[in-house]
Amino acid sequence: MDDIIAGVRSFQRDIYPQNRELFERLAAGQSPDALIITCSDSRVDPFMLTQARPGQLFVLRNAGNLVPQYGGPVGGVTATIEFAVMALGVPNIIICGHSGCGAMAGLLNPDQLRDMPRVTEWLKHAAVVRESMDSAGRLDAPDALQRAVEANVIVQLDHLRTHPSVAEKLVAGQIELHGWVYGIATGEVASYDAERREFVPL
Repeated sequence: MDDIIAGVRSFQRDIYPQNRELFERLAAGQSPDALIITCSDSRVDPFMLTQARPGQLFVLRNAGNLVPQYGGPVGGVTATIEFAVMALGVPNIIICGHSGCGAMAGLLNPDQLRDMPRVTEWLKHAAVVRESMDSAGRLDAPDALQRAVEANVIVQLDHLRTHPSVAEKLVAGQIELHGWVYGIATGEVASYDAERREFVPL
């Protein structure tokens, strides 16, 4: 905790004074370029990854970068998406998965989650990923985790389209959806190409 507090003091002493005008302008309102939905994993930093400045990204993080299909109980994910789209008018939504995702590892290996019933319940929003891999006999494949990470991004993009605010903006051509997978060890980012049905370098 001492390092974190020291970081705050360093920000106040060194960073804020150099960016005072930016923060004063942001205090009056925000108009982010994108909503990014990514994992809570401590190794994934959307601002470092994109080199975005404060005010450019509206960030939603949760275990596994999941988006519940619209119509179930209203939670923070649904509310955040609606606010970003309707109040802020974000023109882009990015769902960003990452290599070595613990949520996807738990999805593939439910025994790892025996003592985490709420995590198990949450991962039902990605159940179709495990089901499809199981039916294809891919659960034990050497690249199973990476395949699950990629498949999950595609599934969550589909779930995103069920949200009325997003669907309305898509029809009007006022929003674009993007699916990314970030490789932690390499720094590489792959983007889902719907026409080719594969992830390609960004």
